[in-house]
Amino acid sequence: QVQLVESGGGLVQAGGSLRLSCAASIRTFSTYTMRWFRQAPGKERDVVATIMRSGSTYYADSVKGRFTISRDNAQNTMFLEMNSLKPEDTAVYYCAADRTTALKIPTSLVDYWGQGTQVTVSS
Repeated sequence: QVQLVESGGGLVQAGGSLRLSCAASIRTFSTYTMRWFRQAPGKERDVVATIMRSGSTYYADSVKGRFTISRDNAQNTMFLEMNSLKPEDTAVYYCAADRTTALKIPTSLVDYWGQGTQVTVSS
């Protein structure tokens, strides 16, 4: 049974940093495209960053230059380094895995989801 478990969320002041982790119990982790989505109250769940099997990455315009996505295939883990955090980054952040080759996909094409971790940025 596949499980994705996020950690690292919390409360931080604007301008601060957080590092999210996603531990995956996927035997073929390296073959999956991994993504971070986020969902703020009353808003849709949107992709924040993507890292392909090849290591290619995609970032939403709102986080470009501030967030960095990475993966460690040996440890079946994905990370999201978040710097210069803003109050508008406040959301539940979800780890996701799929086998598509698109840099950006709708939520309906995600194969596996984590339970989410809350990130709150105070002004």
